[in-house]
Amino acid sequence: MNAQNSASQSVTRRDFLRTSAGATAAAAVAAPYVARGQVLGANSRIGIGFIGTGARAQAHFSIVKWLKEQGKHPVEVVAVCDTYRPRMQRAAERFKAKGFMDYRELLAEKGVDLVCIATPDGHHCAQSIAAVRAGKDVYCEKPVSHWRQFPLVKQLAAEVKKSGRAFQLGTQGIADGVWRQMKQLVQDGLIGQPIHAECGYFRVGDWGERGMPIDDPNAKPGPDLDWKAFLGDAPKRPFDVSRYFRWRMYEDYAGGPVTDTYPHAFTPVASVLGLKFPREVVATGGKYRYSEREVPDTFDVLISYPEKITVAVLGTQGNDFPGGNGTRGPGGRVPIIRGWDGTLTIQISPATKKPAVVFVPAQGSNKKPQSFEIEKRGDLAEHWENLLDCCTDRKQKPWSDVEMAYHVQTAMIMGMLASRNGRTARFDAKQEKIVV
Repeated sequence: MNAQNSASQSVTRRDFLRTSAGATAAAAVAAPYVARGQVLGANSRIGIGFIGTGARAQAHFSIVKWLKEQGKHPVEVVAVCDTYRPRMQRAAERFKAKGFMDYRELLAEKGVDLVCIATPDGHHCAQSIAAVRAGKDVYCEKPVSHWRQFPLVKQLAAEVKKSGRAFQLGTQGIADGVWRQMKQLVQDGLIGQPIHAECGYFRVGDWGERGMPIDDPNAKPGPDLDWKAFLGDAPKRPFDVSRYFRWRMYEDYAGGPVTDTYPHAFTPVASVLGLKFPREVVATGGKYRYSEREVPDTFDVLISYPEKITVAVLGTQGNDFPGGNGTRGPGGRVPIIRGWDGTLTIQISPATKKPAVVFVPAQGSNKKPQSFEIEKRGDLAEHWENLLDCCTDRKQKPWSDVEMAYHVQTAMIMGMLASRNGRTARFDAKQEKIVV
């Protein structure tokens, strides 16, 4: 696909997503079940089950609808699940799909080939493990886990590998082809030995107090709201309507920027530099603007790697200027990748007025400044297509596969633990264990 066609398709997708939020998808069509371990053919119907039907799931609903209508992939939403019955029923009626309040019942459905997990953080690992064990491919929203669940992330990586199922983490910014361009430039030696990188996420506004509305202030646990299932392995607490509907505000269920938004910003850097497990991590932050929440709104992380590379992941939810040259990218701030010979970043080209990959030589380097046109852009639809391609060709690896998710989340969890304990978090590579 050339750059012009890619750009025009991206605009069309954006127009579609703005206008289709309330649209009703076509009815599900019966199709043969794809047995566990079987490779889907190019024309096989892919039955999708949604675990979680809240705000984030709505974007995925629209993408699946888009892919079906454009003939991109023969996908169908065939089942939905939510611990809050009114939400589940709305989604079931929209797609004429089967509805469940227990995700295990959805996974038992033979017509479900792939699941999209859009539940609170603490459920991602357990539900993904159960899904691959049931022979389902997985699209899992980020982060891959809650910050207290490192052993589960490690287990998930092993389970996906053993299952042979495709797993894609929802860090959709990695779908942009610019990161594969930058990775190749690094591998070609343009910047010399990598030594340092910066990335971050900056915005104004909290997705807790104002961004996560309470569907029903009078909601209570019972047949229409499964509070016990919502808690999962989190501390057992009495029902609280704010905790249920605005869970991102609370440490029991979320971690603030380091696990909520930083996987978006950090994943491209980890990919470009080929980073795996950190050596050590330090972090600092706190509630500097939004007092009602428990989790930080401002958080800065320094990650050191055995390869003698340090990555700074910076951000706040109290200001939206991305820093650097002001150019915005996935995660708000465009990464800066530094090596002994020079630096790679993304800037607006004076010639084309479009973003371009820019190489700036380091002091003393004999290399010349260079600019590279971005060959292929990407978006959430591309991220879904990448996973679906992997479902029909098991030789491919998703862009944000479980190995990438494991490495990224290890660094993010280490940042949270370092900050909470006021100590440096270290990684024992031999045992694959975090030590604080």
